[in-house]
Amino acid sequence: MPTPALLIIDLFSRFDFPDGERLSPLAVEAAHALHPIREAFDKRDWPVIYANDNFGNWKCGFRELTEECLRTPGAPHDIARVLFPKPDHYSVLKPKHSAFLSTPLQILLQKLEAGPLVLTGMALDSCVLATAIDANSREYECLVVDQAVACLPERRSASLDVLSQSGAARVVSASSLLPSLGFN
Repeated sequence: MPTPALLIIDLFSRFDFPDGERLSPLAVEAAHALHPIREAFDKRDWPVIYANDNFGNWKCGFRELTEECLRTPGAPHDIARVLFPKPDHYSVLKPKHSAFLSTPLQILLQKLEAGPLVLTGMALDSCVLATAIDANSREYECLVVDQAVACLPERRSASLDVLSQSGAARVVSASSLLPSLGFN
C-alpha cells in the first residue's frame, strides 16, 4: 500500500534572487503553515523529503545549506528554525526547477513505495509547479497545500489555475489535507 510523502521544495534559501525580498515573508508564512503538516507526517512515520536547490554551490550538501540558513538572519533563519530537518528525513539537491529533473527523487519514491505526493514550498509558480507537472507525468497523484506554498500575489491565482486545470495536482487546504489522504 503506497504511503503519502511530503515534499518540501526550496524553502531553504538565502532569498538573494530577483523578487527574493518580496517572497521571503510569504515563504516564512508557508513554513509556519507547513510545520504542523510535517509533524503529522512524522507522527505517522510517513516520508518527509526536502528537495532544494544548492545555491549554486556544487561542493556542499543539503545539511550544509540548512546550517547556513540557520546562521543567516531574517527569513532564512526563521524558516530553518521552524523546518530544520530531522535525522530520519530525506533530501535531494536539485539543479533546476523540478525536484525530479536530474535527481534521484523518482528512485527514492519507488523505494519508499510513496504516493500520493504532498507538495509544499516555493515558489508555487516555478519549482512547485514544475515538480507537480513532472510528478503527474510519472503518474503520481499530487496534492498542493494552498497555505504551505509561497508565491508572489500577482502570480498565485494563475499558478493554482494551471495546477487544477491541467490535472497535475489537486489544491487542498491545510485543514483538509489529512481527510484528503483518507485520515482524520
